[in-house]
Amino acid sequence: MGGQTQSTTVGQLPTPRTGNSRVPAVLTKVVWTLWILSCAAVVVFLRNTGGWEIAGLAKVDGLTVVMWVTVTFFSGIVHSYSRRYLAGSRTIDRFFGRVFAFTLMVMVLVSADHLAVFGLAWLAMGLVMADLIGHVENWPQAQSAASLARRYFVASSAVLGGALAVLWWGTGATTISGALSATATTPSTILLSAAAALVLAAMIQSALLPFHTWLLSSMTAPTPASALMHAGFVNAGGVLLTRFAPVVTVDAGLMLAIVAIGAASALGGKLLKTVQTDIKGQLGCSTIGQMGFMILQAGLGFFGAAVTHLILHGFYKAYQFLVSGSRIQHESPRQTKSWGALGAVDVIGIGLTALVGGGLFAALTGKGTKLDSGLLLTFVVVLTVVHAGREVVTQASLPTSLRYGALPLVVLPAVAVYATVYRAITGLLAGLPAVGQPAELTVLHGLVAVAFVVAYVAIETGIYKRSRRLYVALVNATQPPAETLLTATEEYNEY
Repeated sequence: MGGQTQSTTVGQLPTPRTGNSRVPAVLTKVVWTLWILSCAAVVVFLRNTGGWEIAGLAKVDGLTVVMWVTVTFFSGIVHSYSRRYLAGSRTIDRFFGRVFAFTLMVMVLVSADHLAVFGLAWLAMGLVMADLIGHVENWPQAQSAASLARRYFVASSAVLGGALAVLWWGTGATTISGALSATATTPSTILLSAAAALVLAAMIQSALLPFHTWLLSSMTAPTPASALMHAGFVNAGGVLLTRFAPVVTVDAGLMLAIVAIGAASALGGKLLKTVQTDIKGQLGCSTIGQMGFMILQAGLGFFGAAVTHLILHGFYKAYQFLVSGSRIQHESPRQTKSWGALGAVDVIGIGLTALVGGGLFAALTGKGTKLDSGLLLTFVVVLTVVHAGREVVTQASLPTSLRYGALPLVVLPAVAVYATVYRAITGLLAGLPAVGQPAELTVLHGLVAVAFVVAYVAIETGIYKRSRRLYVALVNATQPPAETLLTATEEYNEY
């Protein structure tokens, strides 16, 4: 994988030239300074709930400060990690320049109020990430992967540009805040057209099915760049829908479509992961599924939950990529018990913990206590607790008393932390229009819940493996274009 193995031609040694370069150290300090300033911005925002703005150009609100803190923190981790990871590489300065530029582009994006500035920042963010995917210049597969990603990102920017142009034409406003405030007097057909384009742009950028190919091809990027991509870049879809929530929520039918789109990617990503054999490929498929959950939460009307999800997923996925090398170990497979081997006590323990976890989430957030889309959100939490509980209980190597004791002590605090972070993020986003409005409960929401249960049972029991056609279809769906695949180590030569 790109950045994981540095091979050289026989008899040729790399020629490090970065011993005297101060670029990595300087940019690392600058990024951590930006993180401190972003944290200070949160404090200022909490004292002045109205935020502040540069008229017609930028506006700092709850979403801005939340994303500033998040992206600068992830970028700081990547900068610090990369100083050692790329030590001795002759392209280290270029890598740091691109990662820093990406950080600045995201900070501009989430604070932009002018429609054109927002669109240009979206495009620049994608182009810089494509360059990071193709960081190794003499690696043909990396350049092919970068070219593929660049086409996707340009397409996403073009679709977004169309949406912004429609909003400008329909509302007469050149700023995001102006366009959003004019939605009440704008014809529904114009808003629906813009909303559909916004959803499509979010799907492409967040690698939802069927636009996931660029993400699975991006493994040529150095591992720190992959961490930044999966922890930050793909989350842009959730940020986009949250920023334009008044437009996206204009039509109930579109919100249902967003739920269906998110559910399809959440289930599809889970299935695709089961046929992956390499660690980074599994992490990529996991991201597809997690981005599906993020978009689903936006479709339910819980944009605060979507932002919370992208932040927590970012922490998890950044860590998973940065330690991916240590996960390759020569050891016996972990001994676990299948669902069929679980006893009645195991099933009851998992079930009770899941119900208590769902009740705890509902009590702390107020979601799931009414007949609205909050029920589906709480159901997803319950299903997640079931999965986590199964992982704890099926550890055959642990003593029985320890397994049952760890079940509530590990799972329930995790639910409480998630609910607490969710409330905090929701509070910061409270000033954004249309962010705190749950959708009405429909038959589709019930069908999505049933689909989750059926898919979970099929995967955990292995029933889906009996279909060769399904297996082949899943394998084919995880295969990026042939020109982006490394088939011989001789084809990789960073130097």
